[in-house]
Amino acid sequence: MRRRSGISRAAVGALIVVVLLILVGAYLAMRPSPAPTTAPPATTTGAPPTSPPAPKYADTIIIGVTDKVSDLDPAMAYDFYTWEVFNNIGEGPFKYKPGTTELIPGIIESYEVQEGGKVYILHLRQNLKFADGTPCTAQTLKWSIDRVARIQGDPAWFVLDFVNYTEVVDDYTLKIVLQQPVAFFPAVLAVPTYFPIPPDKYPADQVSSDNTAGSVGPYKIVKWVRDQELVLEANPYYYGEPPKTKRIIVRFYKDATSLRMALEAGEIDIAWRTLNPTDIKDLRSKPGIKIYENPGSFIRYIVINTNIPPFDNKLVRQALAAALNRQAICDTVFMGTTEPLYSLVPNGMWSHVDAFKEKYGDHNIELARQLLQQAGYSEENKLVVDLWYTTTHYGDTEADVAALIKAAWEETGMIQVNVHSAEWSTYLDLTRQGQLPVTLYGWYPDYIDPDNFLYPFLHTGSNRWLGEPYSNPDLDALLEQAQVELDQNVRAQLYQQIQQILAEDAPIIPIFQGKLVLAAKDNVQGIVLDPVMLLRYYLLVKLAEG
Repeated sequence: MRRRSGISRAAVGALIVVVLLILVGAYLAMRPSPAPTTAPPATTTGAPPTSPPAPKYADTIIIGVTDKVSDLDPAMAYDFYTWEVFNNIGEGPFKYKPGTTELIPGIIESYEVQEGGKVYILHLRQNLKFADGTPCTAQTLKWSIDRVARIQGDPAWFVLDFVNYTEVVDDYTLKIVLQQPVAFFPAVLAVPTYFPIPPDKYPADQVSSDNTAGSVGPYKIVKWVRDQELVLEANPYYYGEPPKTKRIIVRFYKDATSLRMALEAGEIDIAWRTLNPTDIKDLRSKPGIKIYENPGSFIRYIVINTNIPPFDNKLVRQALAAALNRQAICDTVFMGTTEPLYSLVPNGMWSHVDAFKEKYGDHNIELARQLLQQAGYSEENKLVVDLWYTTTHYGDTEADVAALIKAAWEETGMIQVNVHSAEWSTYLDLTRQGQLPVTLYGWYPDYIDPDNFLYPFLHTGSNRWLGEPYSNPDLDALLEQAQVELDQNVRAQLYQQIQQILAEDAPIIPIFQGKLVLAAKDNVQGIVLDPVMLLRYYLLVKLAEG
């Protein structure tokens, strides 16, 4: 049998395999590469990463003051520091939003204004309770307001001069009818005079100066030793957000030096009302201490009782106004931290005019001598002035202020000044009784309006807290007209006219205005100072040490 010539079958098969392998290789080489994949992270069975630990806060903050509490009774209390205490243990129909001058509802949920502003309908919150858990209703608020009017204490004008009558509509609705419409009445409803107090704890017709029953605010009083210590704790029945710090202790110091030493020694967390200007300057550079300045203005002034001779003679009062050296007081005593004031209305507030500067200039000794001569005085027959000040209420600088006033007046060569001092409560009592001829006082606003810097000082009867040292029926009429006028431009004109009359009659002589200053450890937070000038304890927190 003969073999076939050419390529065998095995060779053909092998060739086909080779060709196929070449084609597959070419295909794979030309095909797009797939996206690379990332392997998932390895998992562990350990604990998850931890967040930074939350800050720990202390349950107690200690505040030091050189001030005093006068009366723990809203029917009589009418001084700045006592009102600060009330604003932490109580609350009224309205309150100021912290850091602003905006009024917001306090113990009321809502309100209505009727009859052109003459009638206010207040709808109270239905969960209001006093510190002992007893309910606060419209009947309670009515009783509290009417009690202020009955007792007729220092702040009674907030009720007597505005309110005609109060009426309970239901358990949680109170109707207040005014004598006439008042544009700023909601601001009046924010003062402690309108804070409810428990009827079973306060007598109906007499002052209870050391009463610790408190009100419906964020804190309650748990300990009170007059002029030594006040201890507040969170009120468990407060309707609003609980205080950020459970306990506030207020310690009362005899002078600014002791107050500063307590802060530096760590005995207190906050030094408040009142440090000396030199202490403030030094503390600014101290590590661990922070200084806060209040944006509002307090004013200082001289009150002359026109019911006591020879100060019933306008020429005498004008001479004292002319001779006063305001700039020397601001520069020497307060190291430039205050500025001269020539009206009771503060610089920067609408309607302010420099009425006293326009009429008398500043430290005008020649004019003062002329006025004294017209009043019958001479270098041989000197005017004798008994000038009074209080020792701690306005800080240690008060003696220096009195000394410079004395120096300026005696520079006329026709005045002899005898300087006297008294502790705050005694000072208040003597003033209320009308026994002090010339006194030094200060003012922190009740509400932010020119009315509050004029009406309580000058309106007949409303100035009972000063011993009713002055009365002018024509000025009373202007003050009353300005309260009810709705046009602010017209009000401003009326207040400017009032300030001119004030300068002419000179029953009160403005000295200077300034800012409040607070010093605190740098681990204290929540310090809010605003034009209302009240320190809100319930906002304070302190980082715990360690």
